[in-house]
Amino acid sequence: MLPRMRRLLNDISLPATVAGFVAVLVGFTSSVAIVFQAAQALGATPAQTASWIWALGLGMGITSLGLALWTRQPVLTAWSTPAAALLAGSTGLGMSEAIGAFLMCGALILLFGVTRWFERLMDRIPLAVAAALLAGVLARFGLDAVLTVRSEPAIVLVMALAYLLGRRWLPRYAVPLVLLSGVAVAAGLGRIHMEGVHWGWAVPVWTTPSFSLSALVGVALPMFLVTMASQNLPGVAAQRAAGYQTPVSASISATGLATLMLAPFGGYAFNLAAITAAICTGREAHEDPARRYTAAVMAGVFYIAVGLAGGAVVGLLAAIPRELVAAVAGLALLGTIAGGLNTALKDEQHRDAAILTFLVTLSGLTVLGVGSAFWGVVAGTVALLFARFRAR
Repeated sequence: MLPRMRRLLNDISLPATVAGFVAVLVGFTSSVAIVFQAAQALGATPAQTASWIWALGLGMGITSLGLALWTRQPVLTAWSTPAAALLAGSTGLGMSEAIGAFLMCGALILLFGVTRWFERLMDRIPLAVAAALLAGVLARFGLDAVLTVRSEPAIVLVMALAYLLGRRWLPRYAVPLVLLSGVAVAAGLGRIHMEGVHWGWAVPVWTTPSFSLSALVGVALPMFLVTMASQNLPGVAAQRAAGYQTPVSASISATGLATLMLAPFGGYAFNLAAITAAICTGREAHEDPARRYTAAVMAGVFYIAVGLAGGAVVGLLAAIPRELVAAVAGLALLGTIAGGLNTALKDEQHRDAAILTFLVTLSGLTVLGVGSAFWGVVAGTVALLFARFRAR
């Protein structure tokens, strides 16, 4: 135990700590509003809503911390944003019945992890298609960062300048410089508002589940499908495109188990992260790929802190301009986007499939409630089949 702790302390660095913080910052601010809408759609009380944040923060924190320390790889988990959107649009579903659906969804995720069904599917996807999928998912954040210049030009342009200067003279500290410069300019311009922050610890609230066939078919199954197709699929692609052979089945099983344990408190669905994981797998987190796992470790620590502090931390995140968060995310992901495109397009045999995967994923297309990441893989797979048929 002591040698492991000593190694962890030696491996942790400032860039890895900042990468973990930025991952949590981006993860929470980008979709916490959808989680609130989902809780409200189910008739959650303020105490239950705070319990959701407690459960989600602890679930992501414990699984990220545990998987990163176990694998020594930057494995990061997240809540299922498309599942939250599905819940936000639901009608006539009570909290007790919804909790039952969360448990059934968690059981399905655990089943697909334990049986290795999902891993066998991922093993059939070529690296070029996986890299194109990742680049398509992340490129939207790069575009969002550019568009924020229209609403907050001073903040974003100073951050972009800090990034370029950092990459030139202090490449390991480029992202910390971007974050510090953005916060400094935002504070100087009066764009950070602390009056909405309410300090206090979150308290877990148990909700006894109830089960029904309608909740299984109408909620649990759709939640499971969108979580696996729109979240876990690009999550595994992010790890493999970065050169990490993450134990897929064990990781999926861990997220399913976390869902089962935390569902009664509001932890509706956990999955492997893609966007926030990419922040921890890039060179900005650490020059040495073997030490980037510490970024996921620190992200896990920050997630646990967010869960315990509940509404206070959410209020702090809301006090920061969304343009600042978008710019940090876009600039932190530039290297990963470039690496993904390079890996996707360097093999001429898979180039057509890769570019189709990239464009469909980037489009944001949603069909039958399933996001563009899944349809990007479908487009790439069809292109591969045609290429192999032509070769024969």
